[in-house]
Amino acid sequence: MIPRSAKETLLRLSSQFPVVCITGPRQSGKSTLSQSTFPEKQYISFDDANIRNLAESNPTDFVMAFPNGAIIDEAQKVPFLFDAIKLDVDRNVGVPGKFILTGSSQFRLKKNMSDSLAGRAAFVRLLPFSISELKQVGNLPGNPYDLIHKGQFPPLHDDSRHFVTYDWYENYLETYLEQDVSGQINPGNLSTFKKFIQICAVYSGQLLSMEHIARDVGVSAPTIKTWLSILENSFIINLLEPDVKNLGRKLVRTPKLYFNDSGLLCHLLRLETKEALLLSQYKGAVVETFAISELMKSRLNKGRRPNLSFFRDKNGLEVDVIADWEKPIAIEIKSSSTPESKYSSSSRRYLDLRADSSASSAVYYLGDLTMTINGTKYIGWRDWQ
Repeated sequence: MIPRSAKETLLRLSSQFPVVCITGPRQSGKSTLSQSTFPEKQYISFDDANIRNLAESNPTDFVMAFPNGAIIDEAQKVPFLFDAIKLDVDRNVGVPGKFILTGSSQFRLKKNMSDSLAGRAAFVRLLPFSISELKQVGNLPGNPYDLIHKGQFPPLHDDSRHFVTYDWYENYLETYLEQDVSGQINPGNLSTFKKFIQICAVYSGQLLSMEHIARDVGVSAPTIKTWLSILENSFIINLLEPDVKNLGRKLVRTPKLYFNDSGLLCHLLRLETKEALLLSQYKGAVVETFAISELMKSRLNKGRRPNLSFFRDKNGLEVDVIADWEKPIAIEIKSSSTPESKYSSSSRRYLDLRADSSASSAVYYLGDLTMTINGTKYIGWRDWQ
């Protein structure tokens, strides 16, 4: 089993809050993380219809049946459970980490928890494996495109299961539509929603245009807005907001759309081999997706907000990512395996505009070496985080 970086965050939060919820996309390892961190706790899954029906029939008695707490998987499937958990933790004040809840729908979990468990619960957001997690166990390939194309969902890195990547992603999408989407949209629109996901893949790495996506899908812009929210709250995509600090320039204020896993993106783009990716017009967008996902994981695994944005003004100056961390970093992402000093020109211009002595620039590229060129750190893909 590959150790997860988020374990330390989970332990930290469970020592303070009576309820901790692990959210993240389907198959990102939420159940494995919770069970390996708390092996003494009883594990319950609401994917089991019999267990789910039992909890729905009498949530209070169901919770009382676990005086030492429990791990409850897909907790959002029994909404009335949250009131019962609130009553239990209020009766047992001072018992941290009693219930560990997991779920793949951030919207439904947060709604139920904000209604019932405000101030009593903390969140851990778990994405698929990071480069650093795979690196730690010697599971990184020699060529970055092997990992970019395959993606980082844990089942695809389980040597005992021998999944064919194409088959796994096909099943993943069907399960996602049936389990996570079908209850949120008209069942007659599921095939259209699947087309919508594929079209979103074409727009990954671009400024979000709901009108263009609506035109391509054949539905209204308000429907696209709702569907994008579903994708975002089930961790399929994220929207990178623009950096709109007052730099004395006319700025683009539209977010950019990115998928959270490069392998899923490649599958949706019908790039069935690494070689197809290398020759694709989408190569740059896929590599950018890969890099931004790593930046998000490095923060989320520590229990921190990503605090990522991008910069683009009306004069053509663009920086791929602004990481507003303790020391801000302007980051360029390149699909090249060779470092070139010109790659940092935009980030250095941005730093001049920002006039922040604590800020620095970096280039994420696909080479193996990490080095500094003209004051900019060039970070090889194995060191991305």
